[in-house]
Amino acid sequence: MAQMLTQTFNAPAIKTQIGGKIAPAHPVSDQFGAIAGHVGLVATEFSYRKEEEIYGEDESAEYVYQVVTGAVRSYKLLSDGRRQIGSFHLPGDVFGLESGTTHRLAAEAIIDTTVRLVKRASLEKAAATDVQVARKLWAMTAGELRHAEDHMLLLGRKTAMERVATFLLEMDRRLAVAGMMALPMCRRDIGDYLGLTLETVSRALSQLHAQGILGFSGARHIVLRNRARLHNLDA
Repeated sequence: MAQMLTQTFNAPAIKTQIGGKIAPAHPVSDQFGAIAGHVGLVATEFSYRKEEEIYGEDESAEYVYQVVTGAVRSYKLLSDGRRQIGSFHLPGDVFGLESGTTHRLAAEAIIDTTVRLVKRASLEKAAATDVQVARKLWAMTAGELRHAEDHMLLLGRKTAMERVATFLLEMDRRLAVAGMMALPMCRRDIGDYLGLTLETVSRALSQLHAQGILGFSGARHIVLRNRARLHNLDA
């Protein structure tokens, strides 16, 4: 069951420990920073266990969320039971920002995760009176749209190897510490994100390893040895 901590919003530092690795290669931007200190805004922190649901598909979108520690997947279950993951949310990422009144996708903790949430109504009220808050919310929305467009291209036009290369480069940018990616998600998650089977993901990773493009250090730790060749595969 989720554990709750409510506090006045003051944009505390985002912790970035994933899989034993501290902080990604680039500093995590606090996307809620623009509303820090805004009068009347209160943040609530919830802790979720691995695989615990944060919100369900079609549930009321009353809050906007930010990952503090851990990792979250947003996904949709198809009528035949298949799962399509839309996004992976890592420390610093904001999710659950909807254009309508309900969540289009469900959200679930991949590993033990803490999220910070703010009432959507409070954000909308702040945006109505503070241009900086409005701009920040617009930037977040535009970022989600850009990701959705990129993901649509990936699913519709790229080969299996190109999809895996795209994913690895994305995670390298977001997670790499001292040249190593500590992935919080399993290969089945990766497959459901890329529209591939578990076997296809494993085969692609094995081929990249055989070609000297990447190496493994444990089940979910990957070292990229030749980013240039990986970029060529993603082109």
